[in-house]
Amino acid sequence: MRKAIITLVIFTYIFGIFCIGSCYAANTTGEIIPEETKSKLVEIKDNELKSLEDYKETYGSSTYGLVAYILNKVRIYSIPFGILGIAISAIYQYVIGIRHLEAHYKGFNTMIAVITLLVICQVLPLVFAIIVKGWRG
Repeated sequence: MRKAIITLVIFTYIFGIFCIGSCYAANTTGEIIPEETKSKLVEIKDNELKSLEDYKETYGSSTYGLVAYILNKVRIYSIPFGILGIAISAIYQYVIGIRHLEAHYKGFNTMIAVITLLVICQVLPLVFAIIVKGWRG
């Protein structure tokens, strides 16, 4: 069995080397990053800079605009991390926690913490906008 696994790993490495070589040979210009990828990256950068400038214009200050832009990015990216945290804590609570009571409590406490952080990350941009736009004048 060990010989079969070792042979499979060796063939996988050899196959990988040939695939990398053929992929590099397909790029005839010798560039590491093709031009269409460079243009796409420049387009993404320009869109993000425009979005940042829109936030600065909306809030009337570069500091407030930058904070609002960062809070919006935190709000967007907190959703997948929150779902992942809830899934991991549910595994601790319901799967591992069936046999070990400590793991059950650890999963429950972790789930409460993850949900709390998720709610804070979702509500914080709204609170910031209300305070800056409403009370600042």
